[in-house]
Amino acid sequence: MILETQRLILRELVPEDYPALCRILQDEQTMYAYEGAFSDEEAHAWLEEQFNRYRQLHFGLWAVVLKETGEMIGQCGLTMQNWKDGRVLEIGYLFQRAFWHHGYATEAAVACKNYAFEVLGAGEVYSIIRDTNLPSQNVARRNGMEIVDSTVKHYRGVDMPHDLFCVKRAQ
Repeated sequence: MILETQRLILRELVPEDYPALCRILQDEQTMYAYEGAFSDEEAHAWLEEQFNRYRQLHFGLWAVVLKETGEMIGQCGLTMQNWKDGRVLEIGYLFQRAFWHHGYATEAAVACKNYAFEVLGAGEVYSIIRDTNLPSQNVARRNGMEIVDSTVKHYRGVDMPHDLFCVKRAQ
């Protein structure tokens, strides 16, 4: 276990999480901000990328497990992401559609922000969010973040405006 909140446990993903991960990554509606669902190959690559992050950085996107049932309902964690000419420490989150609108993403994202500040000693954390992804923007705002920059990313043949949200550690 990496983190624990009132209702959630965040832990490293394991190979056995692949079916639950696919319920997220292979759902068209969930993945609209990525221009559609992932193939099996893309989902495997996503999982492998998390394993690589754990080895190299000792953090990444973690499995979000509902304490009440033990079910993996999403993923949330910290990653290093490219932004313009640099890299930023990002809080990312993706949840199964059945668990949207219950406050789980905010609960997990706040825990990750606190982890970044208290354990990693980060001075600030970011979330990079597509301009059309209003639910994720709302999670960022509830996590104390505000927009500090924007850019257009090119992904899957589409130009996608993205906003950079940031919150700084209190001094």
